[in-house]
Amino acid sequence: MALTVSQLISIALGVVSILWLFAGNAFLYRRGWPGARVSALEGVCYVFALAALLCGWYFNIVYLNFYGAQAGWWHWTKLLFANPASASGAQDLIIANLILFPLWTIVEGRRRGMKLAWLYFPMSALTSYAFAFALFLALQERQLRWNAANRAG
Repeated sequence: MALTVSQLISIALGVVSILWLFAGNAFLYRRGWPGARVSALEGVCYVFALAALLCGWYFNIVYLNFYGAQAGWWHWTKLLFANPASASGAQDLIIANLILFPLWTIVEGRRRGMKLAWLYFPMSALTSYAFAFALFLALQERQLRWNAANRAG
């Protein structure tokens, strides 16, 4: 399965968005503060984030290779509505990812003092919704521990 230049660019932009998010939140990963170790919940979120990223990219690459010149956002979205069962899941995905996810991550991110909370939505388009969702939960868990440690200290 050979990757095209546009596929490699999409993957690179996805990786850049991930690195940008971690760089902007580097303070959360420094040692020496109570709660700096990865919690069980945070670890589970990272595992599911990685699984979602790899599965999503795999199937998107298969899609792009299968459909060739036809492949694109419009074609991909049309395929989501190929039958009533897939349409049911598609409308959930679209509403959750395009409307609720950015609203939630930006509002909750600000409430919790999370850096770059707006980045999760564009990241979800470059990686996968489940990946961005799980990563948000992991970083939120870490941010909550950071906030608690700084209130106590």
